[in-house]
Amino acid sequence: MKIDSEAIKQLAKLLDETGLTEIEVAEGEKLIRVNKGGVVLPQASHHSVNAQSIMSSDPTIPQAANTSAPVAVGANHPGAVTSPMVGTIYMAAEPNAPAFISKGAMVKAGDTLLIIEAMKVMNPIKSPKSGTVTQVLVDNGQPVEFGEVLVVIE
Repeated sequence: MKIDSEAIKQLAKLLDETGLTEIEVAEGEKLIRVNKGGVVLPQASHHSVNAQSIMSSDPTIPQAANTSAPVAVGANHPGAVTSPMVGTIYMAAEPNAPAFISKGAMVKAGDTLLIIEAMKVMNPIKSPKSGTVTQVLVDNGQPVEFGEVLVVIE
């Protein structure tokens, strides 16, 4: 199968412009999946390409700053609060309001930790337990994926 590198570059640019982390295009028996960062798992008769490697090799595509912080906590950590949906993080109820939480904050079960906006609906993410916020792994306005660790409460 001949790989269309121009199509891959266009898909990588689209990922960068939209903030998506993965895109897949199928045409007949051809399937191209471009993933921005992360791990790419091999699949039979499918071609996966890491968008960062394509983008860094093409000087015409503007390079985005690497804003992802290393995540030291997995979703199976007992204090991890994970995203129940894909959406955009908001750390406060209003643009100029103080953030719901910060590192070191004490929270009670049921307190609002942050808001995830999905399809123009604001979804408060509540604390599942009482404790101290030891890590805040997301920033205001950041897109998140389902299952992504947002906060750690110890």
